[in-house]
Amino acid sequence: MLDDHFRDRIALLRSERDFRRAVAGYCQGMIEPSQIVWPSHKLLNQIGRYVVSFMLIHNDYAWRHHGGPRPTLTALQAMVGLSHRQTAGFVSTLKAGRFVTAVADPDDARVKCLQASPALVTEIGRSGRLFVVAMDAVAGRDAGRAAGLDGPGRLGELVRRSAAHVLRHGTLIAPFPRVLHFAGRDCGYPLLAALVGAHYAATIPGAPPAAPLSLRGLAERLDVSRAHVGNLLAEAEAAGWIRIADSRLSFFDPTVLAEFEDWAAGQMLFYDDLAAAVLADPPAVRVPDCACAS
Repeated sequence: MLDDHFRDRIALLRSERDFRRAVAGYCQGMIEPSQIVWPSHKLLNQIGRYVVSFMLIHNDYAWRHHGGPRPTLTALQAMVGLSHRQTAGFVSTLKAGRFVTAVADPDDARVKCLQASPALVTEIGRSGRLFVVAMDAVAGRDAGRAAGLDGPGRLGELVRRSAAHVLRHGTLIAPFPRVLHFAGRDCGYPLLAALVGAHYAATIPGAPPAAPLSLRGLAERLDVSRAHVGNLLAEAEAAGWIRIADSRLSFFDPTVLAEFEDWAAGQMLFYDDLAAAVLADPPAVRVPDCACAS
């Protein structure tokens, strides 16, 4: 849970003049198409699968750069919320998409270690890096911290440190139940970002333009079916959180918006603190890649 000091930091950040405009930029970045020719929004934007990828990167970087234990499938299965069978199946999907390779441990070729591709690090690190971009904007930094996170080296270290915090203290999303609700659905979190972005586009001067909120526009942006988008929007409307008319957001529950803003402010502070620590350390010495195993 969030302690009182951190809640005070969240409240102070939310009171900053440029906070909402910065969060609007974050929302825009979260629904930008991936650079990967693969439906990565659909694949990775569901909290169970995201956590598997998140912890896989943690284990890989801890092993290769910090002397951690071998990042085997068995080790991963022991630390995520999915069943062993679900985890193994999802890792196989990541391998098929070239997001993950299996490498032989140099000390025991029979042991296969899971290594994250730069593409996986980029996609899983997208939200954290964009939160640092938002913090750069609020702080008015000419030389922003986010620029130092380009490339998989330091971005992967940011993910590793974030995952290490979660392993010690628990998830950061639990105090935000409606954000968690969206995150539990396939592409639900980027859809929520699109809705928040649409609200800001209509209410905040200088905010980025809204993404199309038609079923077709959202489905194409998120690489899911129109039916799936329709179901997500219908759930949110039935809960009284939104109303959409003529592909425009006509109502957004202010309590949901406040929850998202608290979540975003907390993430901005959390990842900005981590980024400062990552950038203060020399780049990790990369352990040479081992021969890929089939």
